[in-house]
Amino acid sequence: MNTNDTHEKIFPADPLITAYVFGELEGDELARIEAAVQADPELQAAVEELRAFGGQLTAVLAEEPLAAKTAARRAVPTAEAPVPKRRAWVIPFPVYYLATAAAACFAILVWLRNESPAPAHLAMKRNARPQVVALEATPSPTAARSLRPAAPASLGKSQDADGITLSSNVTSYTAALAVDPLRSDSGLVQNAFNLTTKRDGRVSGEAWEMNAVATGSFAAPVVCLPVSSGSAQEAYAFQPDNDYRSVASEPLSTFSIDVDTASYANVRRFITGGTPPPRDAVRIEELVNYFPYAYAPPSGDVPFAAHLAVASAPWAPAHRLVRIALKGRQFAAGARPAANLVFLLDVSGSMNSANKLPLVKESLRLLVDRLGGDDRVAIVTYASGSGLALPSTPASRKRDIFEALDNLHAGGSTNGAMGIQLAYDVAKAHFVPSGINRVILCTDGDFNVGITSQGDLVKLIQDEAKSRVFLSVFGFGMGNYKDSTLELLADKGNGAYGYIDTRREAEKVFVEQAEGTLATIAKDVKIQVEFNPARVKSYRLIGYENRLLKKEDFNNDAVDAGEVGAGHTVTALYEIVPVGLNDDGAARPMVDALKYQQVESRSQKPASTDSPELLTVKIRYKDTEGDVSKKLEFPLIDTGADFSKADGEFHFAAAVAAWGMLLRDSAHKGSVTYDQVLNWAEDGLGDDAGGYRAEFIQLVRRSMELKDQ
Repeated sequence: MNTNDTHEKIFPADPLITAYVFGELEGDELARIEAAVQADPELQAAVEELRAFGGQLTAVLAEEPLAAKTAARRAVPTAEAPVPKRRAWVIPFPVYYLATAAAACFAILVWLRNESPAPAHLAMKRNARPQVVALEATPSPTAARSLRPAAPASLGKSQDADGITLSSNVTSYTAALAVDPLRSDSGLVQNAFNLTTKRDGRVSGEAWEMNAVATGSFAAPVVCLPVSSGSAQEAYAFQPDNDYRSVASEPLSTFSIDVDTASYANVRRFITGGTPPPRDAVRIEELVNYFPYAYAPPSGDVPFAAHLAVASAPWAPAHRLVRIALKGRQFAAGARPAANLVFLLDVSGSMNSANKLPLVKESLRLLVDRLGGDDRVAIVTYASGSGLALPSTPASRKRDIFEALDNLHAGGSTNGAMGIQLAYDVAKAHFVPSGINRVILCTDGDFNVGITSQGDLVKLIQDEAKSRVFLSVFGFGMGNYKDSTLELLADKGNGAYGYIDTRREAEKVFVEQAEGTLATIAKDVKIQVEFNPARVKSYRLIGYENRLLKKEDFNNDAVDAGEVGAGHTVTALYEIVPVGLNDDGAARPMVDALKYQQVESRSQKPASTDSPELLTVKIRYKDTEGDVSKKLEFPLIDTGADFSKADGEFHFAAAVAAWGMLLRDSAHKGSVTYDQVLNWAEDGLGDDAGGYRAEFIQLVRRSMELKDQ
């Protein structure tokens, strides 16, 4: 062994070597270990061996036979058919204990390959029926620790050697064990376990990521990597619910449209993992706009059609519910402009997880398969620094693009700003006039080197957006997920924000909705609603809390707003209190009449007082290449329709909004219940292309179960 330093020797078994391989070191410590590795051939060999093993294990898991996955979906054991006790290996991540971790990993690898009999301490009966085994909830100094399964009737629970109960509340996994975020046929939509350790009355939680549970004709050890506890290290921006506004003092309501869908997919991740989502992770407008709606497309030269409707609010029948819906123009087959795309990919150590970089690669392969010969793709990566993994390449050379994606590996810290600058430079160098010029950022949002503050990152994006290169942001992973940062970047970068948790979600975004993901048909789209004071006492916009604009911003073309993609639908809901009622529906004045002051009568009666119109919707937008906005106006007359008479699309949007209010425990949720949400959603199920509305109904049921636990 060579001496790396006159005062210190670093050995291959040092936990810092493992941390270095997994990209967990930063600053001076990273520099010190990196210098030691470069100076010592023995350390270099250890590093290469660990990296090779990591790749080998990933490959094994990716090649897991489909037959094994099918077998794993069979019914789980019951109390009448007990399952033999067996041990489960737990591998902490970051792996700070090289020797024991390596031994455990190689034992599992050999077993997965089935190239030799399993060691005695891992022996299982062949053809044993699969079982969920809860794992140790806290990383231990030992890489593996045996667990004794509890009675089969309490599936998802076990005890360790000290009698600590380890319980998983993920009841949705009891019928299917094969977890693979890269496959849509796994039968699962998420792979997170929320475990609770109880000892002496103390409770602590840790979320775990399941990478493999079954292979061959027997159940394999459960290999898990711990991620952060619940959402403790995830970042969500606080937004209070919009409150009621008085028409007398604020007759105008102005906001930027939003086609982001990240919140819905992220909320789904929490619920399918058995955990209620954080309140601030729930953005109601993103839940509502996740779904396609059967709105009629525009005719003529306008980029979108508007569809207005009003009925009684189902959770507050004395109130009125107004729906403002937009449907974007779709491109005819083969008519989409050429695309100049730059994939900006986070390859830092925090992306070293099955539902992060591997899922990023799989998602972008789906998108590349949709591109035409006139399109181009470049790949920029960033970790501690940034680099050009693939220069701008015609999409017809798919093999070269796929090879560049396959060669990406995670490691190092996260210097996102360097990558952002390089990606925009590459996009500008290959700019396509009148075409699609877009940077597609894929990351967990955990920027920790270089420019790291939200404010500085937003300023960088705003400056780069002036180049007319649009930015789309897609979040991946869990644990250290920085939702608040990614939403801001997409907002200021003239693009949409999505969250990819499964291959199925990737297919929705990059295959089914590829045109809308790539092509923008209108930018800086703003909505301003003017309410008739003769008919509306007060109103509140449901959702869009961080999209509100000042009334002066509507006519100010210098103020940025949202973009609409080809074929996108946008839905906004207002809850309206008619004249004569208070916000709670009671027919009494909000305040007593003034005793010492007379309210001055207006010199001129508003023209709207005699109008039958409830409100007027004004929309401003710019063409994708323009800087001057155009305006459209649409009045709405309330005919007094009851909610029960509204169409299915109205029912479904109301159901999703009401569910969001329940998840946020909104003060404005009125009398709504989960059962009512289910009924309204079922009324609006319709044709349900893609099965997304049926999935929503299952999520509502699951969230109702979580509430009762």
